Amino acid sequence: MFFVSLVMSVQSPIFAPYAASMGASGVLIGVMLSIAAFANLTGNLIAGPLSDRFGKKGFIALSLFLSGCLFLGHALVSDSTSLLVVRTLNGLSLAFLIPSALALLSGYAKNSHQQGKNIAIMGILGTIASIIAPIIGGQLGAQIGYANTYYVIGTSLLLTALYTARFLKEKQSIIRVNHEQQLGFRQVLQMPSLQMVFLTAFAVMYIHGVIIYEVPYLTVEQGLSTATTGVLFSFMGVGTFASSVLFFLNRFDPTKRMLFGLFGMALSIFTILNALVALPLSLFLLGFFLGVMMPAMATAITNAVSSEGHGRAFGIMSAVNSLGMITSSFITGATRDVISPYFVAFLIGMVVLILVGYARLKLANPTSSKMLQRY
Repeated sequence: MFFVSLVMSVQSPIFAPYAASMGASGVLIGVMLSIAAFANLTGNLIAGPLSDRFGKKGFIALSLFLSGCLFLGHALVSDSTSLLVVRTLNGLSLAFLIPSALALLSGYAKNSHQQGKNIAIMGILGTIASIIAPIIGGQLGAQIGYANTYYVIGTSLLLTALYTARFLKEKQSIIRVNHEQQLGFRQVLQMPSLQMVFLTAFAVMYIHGVIIYEVPYLTVEQGLSTATTGVLFSFMGVGTFASSVLFFLNRFDPTKRMLFGLFGMALSIFTILNALVALPLSLFLLGFFLGVMMPAMATAITNAVSSEGHGRAFGIMSAVNSLGMITSSFITGATRDVISPYFVAFLIGMVVLILVGYARLKLANPTSSKMLQRY
């Protein structure tokens, strides 16, 4: 996951200007991001049950191999339509990666506390990659061009796929959880504790999608270098790293951590909307609270479902993440000339915070909630 995060984050500062250089409008760039995320969503729902049934390693290696080939295809396209097709196929190929990787990682933990620590360590490694990679991507885009940068990305992913096929070890999940029966999609979606996680994940990825869209677009609108955009993304990575190393946070209730993190992300977006602090500081804070939330959401899932259902649960969570990116990219591209995308992201974050907070109160005190319903 460190190698994958490193390679994938290299493209963060260059995709929007690369698409714009091929004549793509702001709306079309949003459509590209949305369709890729929709393809990823579709694949996520397929990936969960299959990884539970056939194992995780094969899907991880295959996903990396196909993605590497498609990133090479990014460098070969000559128009925005071809770029849209390649981007969509790449979103589908990557759909099996995250659910399979998280489910595989859960098999190396003996309890929920260790699971949270493992996710946090993965977050640290991924964050280190996300700090370094945007700077590398910005520099590569400025020095060797966008197309050649995609050659580097594709080749690196192919090498990572070979490494995965050779060294990654499959291990059966041994986490002890409350339910021992295998759960289907319907049962997972009907669990109130997981509904809170999925709703929170949607808000997180919507906010994250706005940042992914808007910050690189500075290179188009303000004539900034892609190297500058890469540095801005790195501030977000530094913030995530700062919170990921605070292992004592894993001792707190994951739902409380989710609420705290979402509130912090909404406030960070608010500071960007009103220019209350410098953009690098706002991105640092956004990354900090994102680092609080990611291990919390993963721990909440593994606490709620049995090991046999981890693939399905993480698959649905990845699909919800993709849905957040789809909605964010589409709305941002279509309305950014009318209303600030940061305001919409702040509004969605606060609405979800209220809904999740109310749902947690109902779960914590069902008697009181029944009395309120009578009145």
